[in-house]
Amino acid sequence: MKRLLGRFVLFISGWKASYIKKFHADRCVMIAAPHTSNWDLLYALAVYWKEGINAKFLIKDVYTKGMFGFFFKWLGAIGVDRSTKTNMVDYAVNLFKENDQLVLLVPAEGKRCWVEKWKTGFYHIARNANVPVSLGYLDYKHKIAGVGDLFTLSGNFEKDMQRIENFYKDKTAKFPELYNKKIF
Repeated sequence: MKRLLGRFVLFISGWKASYIKKFHADRCVMIAAPHTSNWDLLYALAVYWKEGINAKFLIKDVYTKGMFGFFFKWLGAIGVDRSTKTNMVDYAVNLFKENDQLVLLVPAEGKRCWVEKWKTGFYHIARNANVPVSLGYLDYKHKIAGVGDLFTLSGNFEKDMQRIENFYKDKTAKFPELYNKKIF
């Protein structure tokens, strides 16, 4: 059902998907960027569903409880109790320990507004869980959503971040003024 829904969303919105097989992984941290709009999640999920990827993402647990909790969980949401001091990196690493298959979407910018630099939690999650990083993207200028790279981090932070920054430099956000292409 999700495959059909993904195709439908992409068709009706005029978006194309680009997710070649060599970038598929059962376990990875998937950077989701640029992230300047609530629409970003819909287009990203549509691509993953079309490809049969059951991507997950972390969200405040208030969304996964109550009357609509089932819907957010169906989308792939994993609720996190934000009322307690939770180390999100450790929490995510434990998710990888508990799951043989996990594609975890992480909006590295941290929020939908302009940020001076990206948060680096995705980097530490991937390193500590010993999983590759996948570069998921949305390009509103060309209406293409997909994944453009999958690689294991080298441990050289600056080198890895430069590779990531180079990949995203030509991607156009829905609201370009809210997207800082200089990520570190």
